[in-house]
Amino acid sequence: MAEPDPGMASGGGPMRRFLTFRVDQRLYALPAEEVIEVIRTPAVARVPQGPAGLLGMANLRGSAAPVASLRGLLGRPQVETTAASRTLVLAGATTIALAVDGVDALVSVDPERVETVQARLGAETGEQLRGAFGGVGDEPVARILDIQALLASAFAQRARPVRAAAAIGTEASVEARDANHAKLVTFEVAGQEYAMNLEAVREIIPAPADLAFVPRSEALVLGVASYRDTLLPLFSLRGLLGFPADAQAAPKVLVVAIGGAVVGLVADRMRAILPADPDLIEPTPSILAARTGGETRIKAVYRGEGGRRLVSILAPEQLFREDVMARLGHAGEAADLTAADQDRAMGETLKFLVFRLGEDEFALPIEVVDEVAQVPVQITRVPKTPKFLEGVINLRGEVVPVIDQRRRFDMPPLEDGARRRLVVVRTERHRAGLIVDSVSDVLSAQADAIEPAPDLTGETTRLVSGVINLERAGRMILVLDPTELLSRTERGLLDKFQASPKPAGS
Repeated sequence: MAEPDPGMASGGGPMRRFLTFRVDQRLYALPAEEVIEVIRTPAVARVPQGPAGLLGMANLRGSAAPVASLRGLLGRPQVETTAASRTLVLAGATTIALAVDGVDALVSVDPERVETVQARLGAETGEQLRGAFGGVGDEPVARILDIQALLASAFAQRARPVRAAAAIGTEASVEARDANHAKLVTFEVAGQEYAMNLEAVREIIPAPADLAFVPRSEALVLGVASYRDTLLPLFSLRGLLGFPADAQAAPKVLVVAIGGAVVGLVADRMRAILPADPDLIEPTPSILAARTGGETRIKAVYRGEGGRRLVSILAPEQLFREDVMARLGHAGEAADLTAADQDRAMGETLKFLVFRLGEDEFALPIEVVDEVAQVPVQITRVPKTPKFLEGVINLRGEVVPVIDQRRRFDMPPLEDGARRRLVVVRTERHRAGLIVDSVSDVLSAQADAIEPAPDLTGETTRLVSGVINLERAGRMILVLDPTELLSRTERGLLDKFQASPKPAGS
């Protein structure tokens, strides 16, 4: 007698294959054809105030995709990821991943063993089942999930406002801002504050850990780093300004174009972004301009805070000696792509300010950022307002509400607030200061390289207008829409602030 075919069911049809996995010590299953692959749980960028079933966004095969938590979808408490945790990449038109406690096995099941009606009747709270089958190892029953129904109920789709892709989060009123005010980005070198025009700075990025050192180079030449598929020579601003080398707490690289070449200028740390009133910028005093030290690199001085804050403004082309400038010019001419060619090759480029809340990174279009400053010591409290509203400040004669983004996103208070910053943003109708944990970078990204936020997260995607997926660096940055940082009720509250007369002496 011929042996029975293990791939055939008792009724003569093919066996069904299921992937079994566990959540909260229960055994579940999905048809094998609905799972593309099983991977270790990736690092995720959490979506603020996302639904319980959404862990966040992750980089899957080079694209940003939502990662759902089966625990959250089933209404079970979340637990820390363990070595056994796995993520299932689901088949479908949209890439979605599903985090589970652990994967058991790939099993073949006779279709006659699959119960449907009884399984649905026996579903526990939160479960949506298509059936169940028994006889899998020591488990009496494996429950077959209706995963699409679970996702649909957890992430109800809502209409999203239509935006132009290249204008992520920006508002028309931003163009009406005082055109005479340029923006300065300030940074620290040897304990002193310096600045450059933000327009002259392509990006501000963390200093790379790995450098190719140049033998027999000057002390100001730190080495060469990889940057956007090319090489970026790095120069020490300490060396260029005549300061001795020293350990740097959180070095940042200002990427600028000089003499046709793109170079990186390494500062000790980034400080702020300032709206520069031209009346407060004065040329370098002649006695300093005549000297031969680092003072000759200073183009002008900004007098902020009533003259109490003096910021030396640098011009990139004045930082180097003539012979070095000549070499940079020749290097730019000899390169396959000059700085201008690179700009044309990159197409439309957008700039974003990157800030942190906890371990997560977020970005705002630089056009909506008025300035970045330290959190004021004095913030006037306003009674009978939501908990997220810290109060109001007088910012150069204008009353500006201050919003604690940690409270706004239901996060615990920050223990060490030394690096907290106030990001002042302006939208079509409002101007507000956002308190964030820290400001880290100014990033450039091609408009067509910014991935849209998936619709899976429903109303939450109103807040997230795009994703900057820096796959090589292992970073995923959610671009926030400033107009959606507040609910309709909260925007109405700010309308009242703007309509109210300014308090005397504020």
